[in-house]
Amino acid sequence: MIRYALKCEDSHRFESWFQSGAAFEALMARGLVTCPDCGSASVTKDLMAPKVAASRGEGPAPRAMTNAPDPDLVEAISKLRKHVEETSDYVGDRFAHEARAMHDGDQPHRPIYGDVKPEEARKLIEDGVPALPLPFIPKQKTN
Repeated sequence: MIRYALKCEDSHRFESWFQSGAAFEALMARGLVTCPDCGSASVTKDLMAPKVAASRGEGPAPRAMTNAPDPDLVEAISKLRKHVEETSDYVGDRFAHEARAMHDGDQPHRPIYGDVKPEEARKLIEDGVPALPLPFIPKQKTN
């Protein structure tokens, strides 16, 4: 999709989206691009400024399109990991068993985290056992 700034013979300015530059040209040739204000089919492309970042003090500038992670997100996940590791017990691949036992009242409740296979996770959710995925790999599973 491409957006063009347009202007009619009466200087009415408007914008419109087109599937491509070629689609715009084809619609223009058939007289199908018209001014929404006066209906004139005598339309030309107008000057269009690129979108730029706001001036200082008006908010953050957009981040560049890169594969670099958002530093604020990295910091938030790091803080979450630290909190989980300090306040919860790592139960490894016994997570589904431990979570179900606490949910059923067979064990006292305590905060846990660990590993679970996708089919086990689905079954926990279906059975109403509270569990959420974490946005990090437990340190016990990293080298």
